[in-house]
Amino acid sequence: MSNSWHVNYDFGMTGSLVLLRHGQSTWNELNLFTGWHDVPLTPTGVIEARQAGMTMRQAGLHFDAGHTSLLSRAIETARLALRELGQDDLVVRRDWRLNERHYGSLQGLDKKRVTARYGAEQTEIWRRSFDVAPPPIEKSNPEHPLNDPLYIDLIGKGFDPALLPATECLKDVLARVVPFFEEIVAPQLAGNLNVLVTAHGNSLRALFMYLDGISADEIAKVNIPTGVPRLYTFGTHREVSAVKYLGDPELIAAATRGVSQQSST
Repeated sequence: MSNSWHVNYDFGMTGSLVLLRHGQSTWNELNLFTGWHDVPLTPTGVIEARQAGMTMRQAGLHFDAGHTSLLSRAIETARLALRELGQDDLVVRRDWRLNERHYGSLQGLDKKRVTARYGAEQTEIWRRSFDVAPPPIEKSNPEHPLNDPLYIDLIGKGFDPALLPATECLKDVLARVVPFFEEIVAPQLAGNLNVLVTAHGNSLRALFMYLDGISADEIAKVNIPTGVPRLYTFGTHREVSAVKYLGDPELIAAATRGVSQQSST
């Protein structure tokens, strides 16, 4: 992947970064396109979040900064994981740019039923392609962020409503996630802070593209398991020097396979 996104900061990044996908949500369990819809964790998701915290504690990790999306499944995952780390008091910043991808007119629909109706190829294009978004929703649709009290409140505080999507592809998510990383996270890492980012499948896939140099074609094959911490360390020129998932490799592989099979009929 091109490095054209990179800001030419004159610093290395000496802190460590952990990316964590939230634990299983109620709509994950139902196999629905969730997107920006705010749903809670399932009991399994709670266990996954706590296990992530235990895994990070066993790895000797300690965080100086934390970030989540505005969605409660990510917020709760971070809270539970940090409790297991004994870091309940860590201030965790919330930012809409870490939100999941908005799935447009697919949001709330069953993935297997979408596959049965539109075919596996079209469904996979909507789910996994880099630059093809699902059909957008109307502004009057309850699933549009303009009708969500959270974003209505933000607009009242000066947030630009034009930023709220009616649909998104991964390219759109990359365009909001990368500036967030460069403005907020990169300077923290450069300040020798260890940073935890708890987010979603697609906002983290965007970060994977950016940090790991994954191409638009290759990212279609990347599946991110829920509740599994991914640890990054960096070299003197901001390059990734090491990256790995933390935890039992067999369990991680099984969880990853589960994500890849969500749209299978």
